[in-house]
Amino acid sequence: MSLPRRALPEAPSRRGWCPGLARPMPTGDGLLARIHPAGGVLTLEQLRNVAKAARRFGNGHIDVTARANLQVRGVTEATRGDLAARLDAAGLGDARPDGGPQRLTLASPLAGLDPAELIDVPALARDIEAAGRAIAGLPAKTLVSLHGGGRFGPGEAEADIALRAEGRGEIALALATADGPDRIGEVSEAEAAGAVAYLLAAFARTGQRRVRDLSDEARRFLFAGRPPSPVRERGSVVPNGALAGQRGMPPPAGLHVLSPSLAILAAEAPFGRCDAAALDALARIADALGTPEIRLSSTRGFVLSAPDPASGTRALADLAAAGFVVAPDDPRRSVAACPGAPACASGSTPAPADAARLAEAFRAFASRGLNAHVSGCAKGCARPAPADLTLVGADGRYGIVLNGAPGDEPAIQLTFEAALERVRRADSAEPLQRAFDTRPTNSDP
Repeated sequence: MSLPRRALPEAPSRRGWCPGLARPMPTGDGLLARIHPAGGVLTLEQLRNVAKAARRFGNGHIDVTARANLQVRGVTEATRGDLAARLDAAGLGDARPDGGPQRLTLASPLAGLDPAELIDVPALARDIEAAGRAIAGLPAKTLVSLHGGGRFGPGEAEADIALRAEGRGEIALALATADGPDRIGEVSEAEAAGAVAYLLAAFARTGQRRVRDLSDEARRFLFAGRPPSPVRERGSVVPNGALAGQRGMPPPAGLHVLSPSLAILAAEAPFGRCDAAALDALARIADALGTPEIRLSSTRGFVLSAPDPASGTRALADLAAAGFVVAPDDPRRSVAACPGAPACASGSTPAPADAARLAEAFRAFASRGLNAHVSGCAKGCARPAPADLTLVGADGRYGIVLNGAPGDEPAIQLTFEAALERVRRADSAEPLQRAFDTRPTNSDP
């Protein structure tokens, strides 16, 4: 049963703006400038340049997004031009000036490294990016996810077009719907970029913002002509969600041994936030390992390689000391949080600080696979999808949404301390809903 929805704030506060370097977005702590590294990969020199630029031209705070991009916060009108010029010189400038997607594809951070991959994911991503830049009118949020069929995938970001390798050179293709991705057929690896370009061009002509928003008739329109690289079995559409369980997640926090000579370290920024000092530490650790690059992950973190498990274990301890999440059972991994107040003008609560305290109280629930979300407002930027427990900030308090999304009507309004106390006192073996019985307790103000 769907929950009732509440009205969201009017633009420009509404979630949906896609900032870049040339067009930063105003927020509570100044302008926010987004960096879209090609393929989600940064050289160590580029990483150091981001840290320097964040200090000099922003407030030193950096976000890692769910699409594996970076955001520099606290930029001003006086510094935005110098920030863009500095990062453009470092090879991190905007890819297009027309408001279209600065980065179109999302793949596993191990793309090209994972020996189990069935296709050349980096090459396919480059071809799709090049094709996308030639398509006028493509909405800024358009996303194509690529799963190479290896051990890890791109993650949970909602893609307009999803591709997954299912055999050597064979790729399943799906389109987004309101109920999840629909598989529409298969293409060969050689045909994939052309087929995606055809679909993207047809989608741009619809004028819609996301493929999921298309009507069934409009979705059929995407196949009204014949793509230059035909999708086989176009008339055979399998049930909604056919690829939903197959998108695959990036490597979770910790050490992953892929071979005797290759170990992978995954470190996440707590609630997707870090600072320039953390990036400098990350560059030093990677330099000591001898790895030439850092890969961004849609788990809001970073992935780097090590030549062997022993050096990887030592580096993992250094990453933990630098403030990164490196344990797969760290409860912070089960709690999403936006920047909140005062960093975001729409937020009324300090979401990251509250999320850190909630995570510890939520540990037993997290071990059962439950998740939580602390949102500074009803937009739900950090996690638009439903969570087992969502705290939605409003006028300094939190609306409690159970098994719903931030925009759903809350069951009860509480101060953070009252909500935290309910989680602390809850029996983790019982349903979480029992902790939030709508009747007030003696601890509630």
